[in-house]
Amino acid sequence: MTTTRGVLYVHASTSALCPHVEWAVAGALGVRVSLDWTPQPAQPGSFRAELSWQGEAGTGARIASALRGWLHLRFEVTEEPSAGTEGARYAYTPALGIFHAVTGVHGDILIPEDRIKAAIVKAAAGEIELEDELCRLVGKPWDDELEPFRYAGEGAPVRWLHQVV
Repeated sequence: MTTTRGVLYVHASTSALCPHVEWAVAGALGVRVSLDWTPQPAQPGSFRAELSWQGEAGTGARIASALRGWLHLRFEVTEEPSAGTEGARYAYTPALGIFHAVTGVHGDILIPEDRIKAAIVKAAAGEIELEDELCRLVGKPWDDELEPFRYAGEGAPVRWLHQVV
């Protein structure tokens, strides 16, 4: 079993949804989770929280899967690369849905060759604009939507959670 670390950034959640987020994350991690919720100034009436976690490779995907699709939630999950496993980044907004990217040891997004080739073919056929598709492949629409929420969270506390493996 390969162990890795990551961070869950809940950028915005309604107060009613906060305990459900904790429950879903606890289910993905296999340990009790109690997040420190603070007001999210970028969206009055909502709350934000951060959680550093440690677990087996693939835990980031389990967290993202447990939270995706919730209407009043914005979040990101990162998972560091580990021995034999690339890292991952997930981002979710209600308007855009889920974004997933593979990340390398320096945090760079790694785009598979076939996805780049497909973008070039579609652009040559006039189906898409290549620049727009490349921006989508690196998650720019999600970054653009989440940036005000990230900025609003500067200085917020982070709780470290390490799963005993």
